[in-house]
Amino acid sequence: MKQSLGAKPLVFPTPVWVVGSYDQQDKPNIMTIAWGGVCCSKPPCLTISLRKVTYTYGCITARKAFTVNVSTEQDVMLADYCGIASGKTADKFAATGLTPVKSTLVDAPYIQEFALAAECRLLQTVKLGLHTMFIGEILDIKADEAILGPDGLPDLDKLRPVAFGPVIRTYHGLGEYLGPAFSIGQNVEQSDDK
Repeated sequence: MKQSLGAKPLVFPTPVWVVGSYDQQDKPNIMTIAWGGVCCSKPPCLTISLRKVTYTYGCITARKAFTVNVSTEQDVMLADYCGIASGKTADKFAATGLTPVKSTLVDAPYIQEFALAAECRLLQTVKLGLHTMFIGEILDIKADEAILGPDGLPDLDKLRPVAFGPVIRTYHGLGEYLGPAFSIGQNVEQSDDK
């Protein structure tokens, strides 16, 4: 029997993304978020949700751009710090030793040391209670060659992205490969004799 847990964001997992932006003084800033995901394939878009009180909220609103840097198991401590410290009072790039790279496509930096980054132009914002959802069109994906598979696309086993457990506040690796999508379930048939 299922037990009711109430209205909580307990849908697992969510990504651990480090969002890059510039402030009004052109200082590069990064912030870790866990409310995000892909929201459209054509045009390719993703969404991140931030509270208005965050420093990054103002940066993205002013610059109309951001990057999403995918946190990996190797980077998880740095990503955690970037979700604790505020860009208003801390230079997170200096504190972590990470390197900001100026995008040539959007007015936002990406992180050199993170293996996968999406450069996004802000398309729309949607206010949703405590958070505002920023919808960004992905103009390019930057990927280290070391994480690419034979097909030229990111290999999750090489990337090793981190997932976040909302409410319980824990980080997790993704786990083992289970099979190709849109293929392994093709022989499952529903029986009329249920």
